[in-house]
Amino acid sequence: MSETTEAVLERIRFTDSGLVPAIIQQWDSREVLMMGWMDAEAFRRTMSEGRVTFWSRSRQEYWRKGDTSGHVQYVKGAALDCDGDTLLITVEQIGAACHTGTRTCFDGDVLEPAVGFSSIETEDR
Repeated sequence: MSETTEAVLERIRFTDSGLVPAIIQQWDSREVLMMGWMDAEAFRRTMSEGRVTFWSRSRQEYWRKGDTSGHVQYVKGAALDCDGDTLLITVEQIGAACHTGTRTCFDGDVLEPAVGFSSIETEDR
C-alpha cells in the first residue's frame, strides 16, 4: 500500500521558512534538470495534479513549469532523501527545463574541482 501525501508531508523536514528543495530529474535518462522550492501545498498539488508545482520565493506565489512556456513537467515518481529534507521528483520533461531555454539548468557552468579528477577522468568513470 502506498503512503498518502499527508503521511509523507509529516515526514518532510521543511526549512524554517516552510520550504523543501525539490530536485527535478528526467525519469528515464536520470538527467538532473533543475531544482525548485516546494512548500506543503506545492507538494500536495504536485502529487495530486501530476504536474510539478513550485513555490516562488521571489514572487511569493505558486507556479507550474510550462504554464507559460509550454515546457511541462509530468510527474512520474517522487522520493524523499534519507534525512527527509530534500525531494527527488522524477518527470517526463517536455521541452526545456531551464528558464534560459536549455534542457537542464546545470549545463552552463561546469566547475572544476580544486583537487581530484579532471573532467576527462571523471567522464571515463
